[in-house]
Amino acid sequence: MFRQGLIAMLNGDEFNVVGEAEDGHEAIRVVRNLTPDLAILDFSMPLLNGIDAARDIQRRSPNTHVVLLTMYDDDACVLEALRAGVRGYVLKSQTTADLVVALREVIQGSVYLSPGISDSVVSIYISKSNADSEVLSERERQVLQLIAEGHTTKSIASMLFVSVKTAESHRTHIMQRLDIHNIASLVRYAIRRGMIKA
Repeated sequence: MFRQGLIAMLNGDEFNVVGEAEDGHEAIRVVRNLTPDLAILDFSMPLLNGIDAARDIQRRSPNTHVVLLTMYDDDACVLEALRAGVRGYVLKSQTTADLVVALREVIQGSVYLSPGISDSVVSIYISKSNADSEVLSERERQVLQLIAEGHTTKSIASMLFVSVKTAESHRTHIMQRLDIHNIASLVRYAIRRGMIKA
């Protein structure tokens, strides 16, 4: 319903919606096939979150500008989004008129951050002095999200086209790097990082 409402709002004289997706992987496929000027992603998408999808989109379709819709306004999430190449960071608490302003600014080459995003985030991003978000590799973040969504090691291996042993190895490395020793704590970590919804 949210996607349909967004499409209905945006389709018109100024914008033309050319595709939609249910999860992060599908979003990447749609962008790869259609190469749109803009891609609007939800931060908390199933299977692959918006930030990791944005990273992949920037590699595969560098002329597609990504705008992230989210309810998370904490510095770590904003910083991670900027590092992933996101050009617009729009809080879901804003109005649809604000989203249109963000899309216009991004399509013109600017970066849009919702009002209220702290100036310290921008300073940190510019100085590139905070590498905390790079603790996990892209594949490890993907595995972490799937674990947090409740997928078994076997199903994760199948989804990622790797062996069960490789999937188990990723899980072990994630736990070691985060110093987390059980699945429940991994799920809480993923929720705090906005990878899945609580």
